[in-house]
Amino acid sequence: MSNTLVTCGIVAKEGLAILENMLGFSANVNRDWEEEFTGNMGRGYAPGNTINIKKPPRYTYRAGRVAVPQSTVETTIPLVLSQGGTDLNFTSNERTLSLTKLENKIQAAMATVANEVDRQGLQLAHDTVFNALNPTYALPNTQALAVGAVTAMNQRMDEMAAPRDKQRALSLSPALNSNFITGLAGLFNSAPAISKQYASGTMVDSLGLTYHMDQNIATHTNGAGTASNVAGANQVGSNITVAATGAGTITKGTIITFVGCNAVNPQSRQSTGQLAQFIITADVPVGSTTLPISPAIVTTGAFQNVTASPTNTQAFVIFGAASTSYTCSVGYHKDAFTLASVPMWMPPSGKGVIDVAQETYKGITMKVTEFYDGINDNSIMRLDVLFGFASCYPELAVKYAI
Repeated sequence: MSNTLVTCGIVAKEGLAILENMLGFSANVNRDWEEEFTGNMGRGYAPGNTINIKKPPRYTYRAGRVAVPQSTVETTIPLVLSQGGTDLNFTSNERTLSLTKLENKIQAAMATVANEVDRQGLQLAHDTVFNALNPTYALPNTQALAVGAVTAMNQRMDEMAAPRDKQRALSLSPALNSNFITGLAGLFNSAPAISKQYASGTMVDSLGLTYHMDQNIATHTNGAGTASNVAGANQVGSNITVAATGAGTITKGTIITFVGCNAVNPQSRQSTGQLAQFIITADVPVGSTTLPISPAIVTTGAFQNVTASPTNTQAFVIFGAASTSYTCSVGYHKDAFTLASVPMWMPPSGKGVIDVAQETYKGITMKVTEFYDGINDNSIMRLDVLFGFASCYPELAVKYAI
């Protein structure tokens, strides 16, 4: 039987199947907004294109018979596309490879792409997720600590009104994955689950979460900056005035809390009994008197997220010690983040282009273009993806900082 020689269409199909299986974090996020891009596939999209994702409005409950009409407020989240990929180079002799012989090269190429897609998603989680659990840096390598870690993450997602619809996941750092296996090993009584965990060396689904280990879990490093007092009563919004900060920079991604400012359930607006957490959205140099935070503080109305404004003259508190690092493993509901992978413009054949194809598989789109380098007698095959992440509902996610 003769070999099937490689074409761009075959590489696109094979590459996408491999890529989809390699994705970790990205495989468990919302993909609904791809339709905003793919509705006009003939035009294609370019890096930098943006859509604004509308979040559903919220309203407050009216007690009694008399109507109290409320205005509708729709907020939007931008999703920006970026292009990337990997490129293969073949001599004329290598160009005659069959798909079977090329599979290892495709797999290596897709590993690079999958790694970068997941890395960007997890970096977004680092930059936007403000809920965090601090287990006093104790590794969950006992049954009590491991179960406590999972239930605490689920509790925080429950408090933030994340649905219990079997669409929660946990991206684990290698260290956390290793310790969870040790800590939770004694709980599994399903032979298939034990076998899968033993064979793969990674966590299997349990306790309401889908697990995957990811080497791209972001590490956050607190700066040397120290906290100061809130300077002004009844403050709301995304910029909070404080007395001058000291010692050094408070780094982007640092999590803080304010005295007197508890989180509320986003639907009932009842206090969760926990201090609301906020993330610093830009580096804060020493001596600064303004903290840029997310989410914005809202004390009333349909979008209320705290019980009260930060208590005036009381110091805010920085999560974790100064100048120390922790990994940001993240538990999240599917709707916390969204990923769009969309079609690109395809150059016509000729003028240096030998072949071009674009395929979509399980929501991931890849373009494969082959062109010829006559000087070196090489065939170059570029594999491109165009994708973007957005953090739609970061409140539905929680970091496990360790």
